[in-house]
Amino acid sequence: MEHSGINLSLFCVADPTDGFTNIPLKDWNFELQKPYDIPLEERYSFQNGVHKLWVCADDKPHDPNSHTQPRTEIRITGLNYSSGVWQFEGYAFVPNGTSGATIAQIHGSAKGATTIILRIYNGDMRYYSYGLTAKNLYDKWFRVNIIHNVDKGKLKVFINGTKRFGVKDKGPGEMYFKCGVYGAPANISYYMESRWKDIKNTQEGQVN
Repeated sequence: MEHSGINLSLFCVADPTDGFTNIPLKDWNFELQKPYDIPLEERYSFQNGVHKLWVCADDKPHDPNSHTQPRTEIRITGLNYSSGVWQFEGYAFVPNGTSGATIAQIHGSAKGATTIILRIYNGDMRYYSYGLTAKNLYDKWFRVNIIHNVDKGKLKVFINGTKRFGVKDKGPGEMYFKCGVYGAPANISYYMESRWKDIKNTQEGQVN
């Protein structure tokens, strides 16, 4: 639509959270996972509203019985879902040098351990190790929105309010959101870090 030479469509872009209801998160909704043999304060801090999470490539997994890669992550607990339309939102910061690190994910699916993984490789964000989502994200705050429509089996990823990626999910399951740093299976930097603030969990429509 144009009027007097101005493209009015530029002013009508919907925010990804439109139509969603915020679910207030309490301290207990933030479950921290970190290398099992290291005190939490050596891999996590929370100051001035910013969660800082870091891990090293030779750290132990989060559980002595696990064979997974090292991680320091926030699991949104108490809000598992298996139907409906859910959204994760947060502002992330990844310092230059962090590579091969998952910074956000949906855990759980009918096929595999996760529904979606967003990884940083050399400053670019990818869906797992492929599917380029955004470029040049080092050393700046950026807004991340992940929308999961379980009933339709669809995922959307928005960066700074703009849709950058869409894909089918991997089938229904018991799911929840996570963010932080989790080493990829290969090609990871020794030190991995992400920071998060203003983390929100929302659900489409009115929540009783």
